[in-house]
Amino acid sequence: MTQTNSVVKIFALNSNKPLAEKIAKAVGIPLGQSTVNQFSDGEIQINIEESVRGCDVYVIQSTSSPVNDNLMELLIMIDALKRASASCINVVMPYYGYARQDRKARAREPITSKLVANMLQIAGATRVVTLDLHAAQIQGFFDIPVDHLMGAPLIANYFLENGLHGDDIVVVSPDHGGVTRARKLAEILKAPIAIIDKRRPRANVAEVMNIIGTVEGKKCVLIDDMIDTAGTITLACDALKEKGATEIYASCTHPVLSGPAMERITNSAITKLVITDSIHIPEERKIDKIVTVSVGDLIGEAILRIHENRPVSPLFELNVK
Repeated sequence: MTQTNSVVKIFALNSNKPLAEKIAKAVGIPLGQSTVNQFSDGEIQINIEESVRGCDVYVIQSTSSPVNDNLMELLIMIDALKRASASCINVVMPYYGYARQDRKARAREPITSKLVANMLQIAGATRVVTLDLHAAQIQGFFDIPVDHLMGAPLIANYFLENGLHGDDIVVVSPDHGGVTRARKLAEILKAPIAIIDKRRPRANVAEVMNIIGTVEGKKCVLIDDMIDTAGTITLACDALKEKGATEIYASCTHPVLSGPAMERITNSAITKLVITDSIHIPEERKIDKIVTVSVGDLIGEAILRIHENRPVSPLFELNVK
């Protein structure tokens, strides 16, 4: 690491310690010492076991399942660091929970992703580093710097290494909202794109309506920011098969994979599902179709660049560190 005036410390909470260890290794420092305990009624207690006075601190925590416990852990850790006189409290959220609730789609709905942004700032966060937000506009919910990293170049590396690129491939967005993400991957793979037009009658229920673009006789690469119950991705897979796709790959940055997701993916026509480790999946839950790409080096490099006041934007490109 380049010498700077302040000391960097990285702490891991409970959501994704394997990723935190990879990030710390990429930065070149050990994880800081802290303990997270619970009282018998479920209250969370955190102790920081080393001095952080005057330090630039990075806290690694995805707000994945159990979402509310992980969010409270993060808020309590931020408060502890603030009261321990940390110079900067940088929240690294590989997966930003509640991001789907980013607008009022119906009357009397909350905008919960804005609420979470307020909570993080009020607790004392001075910067947020995150990966593939559900909607990029969520950055505007914060009044502190937000570094929004992209998973597409890492996912693209897998497809490039396996010869899946060029005119024989079609990159498919499972909805209109993911077109920008699909176009980024398509640019890297030098492939055309297609869009699935669908409507969603209620949460976690999707109905495929139409496919915009040509997929007949092509290998298709579906890309989304997250896969939750896998209903959308498997319906998209069925629609692509009906339109003559020869082989279907799926990819996402955030493998939420709740409820019937694993069973649906296993029984689907998906050849491989390429995911990142932004959310920790225990080995016993993984299936043969899943391929994991780590974001540890990407986030570690982002931390180094932030600490050394170097630009983060080069990380948006393929194979750039």
